[in-house]
Amino acid sequence: MHISAKADYATRALLELAREPGRPLTCEAIASAQEIPFRFLKSVVGELRRAGLVRSQRGCEGGYWLGRPADEVTLLDVVRAVDGDVLTLRGEPLDGLGYPGAAAPLPGVWRQIEASAAAVLGGLTLASLVPAGLSAGTPERRSEVGAA
Repeated sequence: MHISAKADYATRALLELAREPGRPLTCEAIASAQEIPFRFLKSVVGELRRAGLVRSQRGCEGGYWLGRPADEVTLLDVVRAVDGDVLTLRGEPLDGLGYPGAAAPLPGVWRQIEASAAAVLGGLTLASLVPAGLSAGTPERRSEVGAA
């Protein structure tokens, strides 16, 4: 399975926004905090805005905010906003995929993997990934999902 740079960067940007929901953040601030190339982030944020996952305001008081509460945005929403399908085969969607002969069952396996990945991604919200009490003013704590 392949997680695209767009999906990774989009999720990281949204987590920065979820960490500070009360104030707008600029693309520059997000890119710097997450060590993401600014130009790439700018295009990714545009896709997130079109999908309604972020909202923006121009001007000196402007920047980006989450478009919905962090507990209503799943990782599945993010992946679908920037990549479309969760899993593709050589860049093509799995719909209509079929193989002849001995390989006939294989498309079903790929679809099961896609469904499982979608279930995991759909079960994780931005809020569930932002540790309680962690804000831009507190020291960074790194942890992995499922770590004790």
